[in-house]
Amino acid sequence: MSPFRGSATRTEDWRHLRLDITDGVATVTLARPEKLNALTFGAYADLRDLLAELSRERAARALVLGGEGRGFCSGGDVDEIIGATLGMDTAQLIDFNRMTGQVVRAVRECPFPVVAALHGVAAGAGAVLALAADFRIADPTARFAFLFTRVGLSGGDMGAAYLLPRVVGLGHATRLLMLGEQVRAPEAERIGLISELVEEGTAGTRAAELARRLADGPALAHAQTKALLTAELDMPLAAAVELDAATQALLMNGEDYAEFHAAFTEKRPPKWQGR
Repeated sequence: MSPFRGSATRTEDWRHLRLDITDGVATVTLARPEKLNALTFGAYADLRDLLAELSRERAARALVLGGEGRGFCSGGDVDEIIGATLGMDTAQLIDFNRMTGQVVRAVRECPFPVVAALHGVAAGAGAVLALAADFRIADPTARFAFLFTRVGLSGGDMGAAYLLPRVVGLGHATRLLMLGEQVRAPEAERIGLISELVEEGTAGTRAAELARRLADGPALAHAQTKALLTAELDMPLAAAVELDAATQALLMNGEDYAEFHAAFTEKRPPKWQGR
């Protein structure tokens, strides 16, 4: 995402989520605990716009996405989303579904790693948000459910049919998207849906620790690694190797690469600048 800004001013008040930025680590909290952080139209739009704004400002070098209360996110609000969409025409429905997909693209395309801190339910759109993150830190209470077929819709919502087979394989993805059954933390770890399983109640703390480690590291190297992981999913090997070569040549001209050599020579930790 380009850092260049037009006439739009910085958003001072995010009404549908909570944001904190501390020394390069952004913490985004879905904050409707009474509704298990069910998403509304405004929450989708805020997530989309916030990720774009953070990408432009380069204020975040890592981001933690979590949910307040008993769970991460129960998906789209039944009344405010499902009930409302029943009264929409096709053009409005396309606009809505494109917006939800834009949120997933924003998570995948933002130039910093996203760490999902998971406890309790991650269902429907909440499961896809977790899936789109670069890391999923979960405690034993976490449970995933891709519920779209349970409401009469395709399991391939918000890019799930693209991302999930690449994370857990086609067989597991078919089962999870077709049946919509819950996957609890032990199985999710076994099939690769969870990056790290931690003790109950510690997912937020561990996610913050990982985000801190990432933010203190070589931010440009992380950004380019994430970009290549996404871009090369659909590339033949020859094209991927060529893109790797061009990317490495650019980074070898960067300040961080020279800083590593200087730090190694001087027997000290590198002072990463993200350049």
